[in-house]
Amino acid sequence: MGDNADTPADFEARLKVLWLRGRDGDEQAYAQALRLLVARLRSWYMRRLGDRPDDVEDLLQETLLALHLQRGTWLAEVPVTAWAHAIARHKLVDLWRRHGRTDALHEPLEAADAAGHAAPESGGPARRDLLKLMDTLPHKQQRAIALTKLQGLSVAEAAAESGDSEANIKVLVHRGLKRLSDMVRQERDAATGAAGK
Repeated sequence: MGDNADTPADFEARLKVLWLRGRDGDEQAYAQALRLLVARLRSWYMRRLGDRPDDVEDLLQETLLALHLQRGTWLAEVPVTAWAHAIARHKLVDLWRRHGRTDALHEPLEAADAAGHAAPESGGPARRDLLKLMDTLPHKQQRAIALTKLQGLSVAEAAAESGDSEANIKVLVHRGLKRLSDMVRQERDAATGAAGK
C-alpha cells in the first residue's frame, strides 16, 4: 500500500517502526522515515506557501535539520507525525514572523498529502553533509543551536527549555557555530587544494 493510500493511523504505525529502528542505528530505516516525512511536510507547506516554492524548500530543509538535531527529544509515547508537525509549524510561524504574516495554523499534518502527490526530494547530498557536520558537535552545542537558530527560541526560552543558563546557551551557540564554520572552511580548502593539484 502506497503512502497516499494510508490512513493517518497506518502512516503513523509505519513511520514509528522506521523511526524507532533509525533511533537504534538503522540508517536505511532512518532515511526511509525521513523520506516519508518529506512527502508529508512538502505537501503541508505547499498548501500554505504554494505561491512561494523557494520558501517551501527552504522550510523543508530547516525542518529536516531540526528533526535530525532534535530526534533525541522525541518520546516514544508521542506520535512521530505530531512531533514533526510541531516542529514544522514552528518553522512556518518563524517564516511568517519574518515576513509579517500572522495566519492561523490549524490543519494537522495527518491530513497532508491528501492529493497523494509529492514533488521529488531535493537537496539530498547537501542535507546529508550538513547533518553529518552537526553530528560532530557535542550534544549540548547541537541542542543550543537547534533551539535558538533552528526553532527560533530566544536565549531565555532556550535556557528554560534546556535547563542551562542564558550565558551558557550563548557560549554553546557561539562555540558550535564557530566549530561548524571552521569545519566547512577546512573542507572547502581541502577541496580547493585537491582541485588545484
